[in-house]
Amino acid sequence: MSEIIKVGMADLKVVSSPDGLITMGLGSCVAVALRDPVTKIGGMVHVMLPDSTALRGVHNNPAKFADTGIAELIRQMEAMGARKTRLTAKLAGGATMFTVSSKSDWGMIGDRNVDACKKILKELRIPVIAESTRENYGRTVTFYPETGEYHVKAVGRALTII
Repeated sequence: MSEIIKVGMADLKVVSSPDGLITMGLGSCVAVALRDPVTKIGGMVHVMLPDSTALRGVHNNPAKFADTGIAELIRQMEAMGARKTRLTAKLAGGATMFTVSSKSDWGMIGDRNVDACKKILKELRIPVIAESTRENYGRTVTFYPETGEYHVKAVGRALTII
């Protein structure tokens, strides 16, 4: 019997089929789901911020940032038998949850998170094959590495499968 594993905020998990992954309450955060279609190993990272180098101090949680979180997710997936050259990505989140009076960096954090994730994935040559990003609403997503389906739920909206 399969299990759905919860990925918390600033967290990452890796599973193999038939298990799945869920993360709830995505606002400006971005859930990056990676899948190796041959081994059916999948992983998800719930990214809060775009760049670990923009903040001073020690960062002991790589999942919090796009740059370190995606790298750590790939490392853990490869340790389970996935191959980076076969990985594909799906993204959700990066919403603008609050109206701000200026286009400040903090007001645009959702956009910055999406842009950072896409940039890193492009540099790593991992194609983004689907996404449900930006807009102005929160999401909960469930990812199934067996099929690659990424279920996106939002209040008042129909379930979207990408």
